[in-house]
Amino acid sequence: MGIFVTVPEYKPDGPTITLEKVKDAKVLVVGGGGREHAIVDALSRSIYVKKIFCAPGNAGIATQAKCIPLDDIQTDELLEFAVHEHIDLTVVGPEVPLSAGIADQFRAAGMRIFGPSAAAARIESSKSFAKEIMERKGVPTASYRTFTDYDEALEYVKAGSIPVVLKYDGLAAGKGVVVAMSPEEAEAALKDMLLDDRFGKGKVVVEEFLTGPEFSFMALVRGKEVWPLALAQDHKRAFDGDRGPNTGGMGAYSPLPFITPEDVDYSIEKILKPVAEGLFEEGCPFEGLLYGGLMKTPQGIKVIEFNCRFGDPETEVVLPRLESDIYTMFSAVVDGTPMPEIRWSEDCVIGFVLASKGYPGKYSKGYEIDGLEDVLADPAVRIYHMGTSVKGGKVITAGGRVMMVTASGETLSQARDRALAAVGKIRCDNLFHRTDIGHYSL
Repeated sequence: MGIFVTVPEYKPDGPTITLEKVKDAKVLVVGGGGREHAIVDALSRSIYVKKIFCAPGNAGIATQAKCIPLDDIQTDELLEFAVHEHIDLTVVGPEVPLSAGIADQFRAAGMRIFGPSAAAARIESSKSFAKEIMERKGVPTASYRTFTDYDEALEYVKAGSIPVVLKYDGLAAGKGVVVAMSPEEAEAALKDMLLDDRFGKGKVVVEEFLTGPEFSFMALVRGKEVWPLALAQDHKRAFDGDRGPNTGGMGAYSPLPFITPEDVDYSIEKILKPVAEGLFEEGCPFEGLLYGGLMKTPQGIKVIEFNCRFGDPETEVVLPRLESDIYTMFSAVVDGTPMPEIRWSEDCVIGFVLASKGYPGKYSKGYEIDGLEDVLADPAVRIYHMGTSVKGGKVITAGGRVMMVTASGETLSQARDRALAAVGKIRCDNLFHRTDIGHYSL
């Protein structure tokens, strides 16, 4: 995949540190899930990075970084820690601290941080704001209407076609989107979002239902400059056959044989670049990782959603394919310096999420996990912890999505077989996983 570069018109605020001056850099990663574990893992391969801290981290991250007992929303304390420890670069994983303004806070204090401002993070925190940017820039996306009134939204849905997509306008931890397959399901979702305020007071975006394979296109962005990363496909439904409720993601794989070089060029020129330009023109230039959730419909590629950070679980299958030094890539975005060549392995990488039984609904925690050492004996296999902790020297479950087992191979089938074999070695009484990740391309 080539690198797309526009003429620089935006210089980021804050201190610039040339790589020639970097000696044994200290990096702070904010977050404690699988995405952050993959970022920590990639940073551990950098020749410039000496020490990695992660807040709060998890049991797996603790094997590669020093975990700090601070939540990702404790931005005052995180800044105090970064200043005290002379952190050279902070990398933010989750959307909540970004939307709360952690990047603005760090930059105001003269600290280098990878992540967009709160204003730019609205591309994720407000579905209606994202739609307005896309509409103004002519970016292809589903037709939509925005509502705050339940009765008006219900009347609009009843007058339209089913299926229909309902999106809570704010942040909802990946659970604020409902694809209603019946009028009754749509009515219940609207009641959930607008009357019962399940995610808080807010608006609902009602979208037309699109068909086609979805894919995730992440890119490093600085102002109007865009550098694409490798593509991935996520699997949102809980069970095999794309059945069951939507989750935060039950697995992913990269690369994608059904996406052509022409599709990539179109996505950059007609989607990613115009949105970056739109944010720049809005007065909130984006600096960080822009995630495009796209769909290849019969009418062409269209946008499903945008996120202001690395995707999860896509990051866990994209970054293992990265052959370039990720610290230099982050630094180029933060400092406004030239982006190094971004190189990718030709290998395929696939990952299966092991989740607590009951997820994404109610689930129990505290179950012991055994067999991890046997899995990691295979150099083609990685385990990225998502929701784990340690008790009595044992790794235990501590979240809905617990860990993701990934494997690489010359073909997707080879990678899948290795990953499933590794999953079979993990012993825990309260985990389940999908077995058909990658089915669209196998």
